[in-house]
Parts: sequence; structure tokens; C-alpha cells
Amino acid sequence: MINNEDKQLFRASVNANVPIDKDGDNHANKKTKHTAFIAYSYITEARLNGSEVVSHAQNGLSPKIIKKMKRGNIDYAPTLDLHGQTVVEACESMSQFIYHHQHAEFIHIIHGKGYHSENGMSILKTQVVSFLRQHPQVIAFNSCPNKDGGSGAVFALLKQ
Repeated sequence: MINNEDKQLFRASVNANVPIDKDGDNHANKKTKHTAFIAYSYITEARLNGSEVVSHAQNGLSPKIIKKMKRGNIDYAPTLDLHGQTVVEACESMSQFIYHHQHAEFIHIIHGKGYHSENGMSILKTQVVSFLRQHPQVIAFNSCPNKDGGSGAVFALLKQ
């Protein structure tokens, strides 16, 4: 008769094993842990006007893709609205959002124009631009056309 200790020992040893790699590739069975991006810096002062159009693209990116973002010719893009969030909350939200939508081609981030900010300068918009420039998965971003939020929102292109 098998007692509970033997059952637990058996289950522990079976669950710890990984399948044998017949091709000899030791990396095939290693589990990789993906986490949200956390190595960003915070902005302490606003540098962008709420109505200023923003644009950024890594070298070598097709002009067609940039034009597609500028015109808003995007079939689907998950949307994150940051209205009412602090700089810290917005960074955490963007990090989690990009992580959860990492397989999307485009994302849509609404940051607002900073109408309630001093001198029309938008700290949240400045932080979004800084964050997207730092994020390793973001290839390009551009202010949206008016129908998608204008200078108060951006479309970002993610690495696939």
C-alpha cells in the first residue's frame, strides 16, 4: 500500500522534471519569465505644449508605416486613457498595458493636452513621450489625427 508521503514524494519529483530534448538544444526547455518594463525615468517638469505634435521613429523604419500612423489608417489598436493619472500612475499603467498588448502591432495612448496644466505645458504628455522613447518594444510613435485624439494622443508601433 502506498502512503501519502510516498505520493507527495512521487508528485514532487515528477512535477520537477522537464521533457528530454532529443535535438540536444538545452535552451528549448528553459522557461523564460516575461515582465513589464520598469527601467524608465520620471519627468519632473513639462517640456511639451499640449497642442504640439510629437513624432519619433527608429532609423530604418518604413515611411509608409509612419504615414499610416499619422493618418490613423490603423485597423485596430488597444487603447489606454491616462486622463486623471499622476506621472507615476501613468508610467505603471503604460508598462502593464504594453506588456499585456505586446503582440499588437499598434497601441493607442490618450494622454490629454494638459488644459489644466500651468502655461499650457503638459507634464503627462511629456512623460508619455519620454516613456515611449525609453521602452525597448516601441519602434515608433506619432500624434494621432484629430478623429483619434489629435495632439492629446499617440499611436505607437510595437516590435513584433
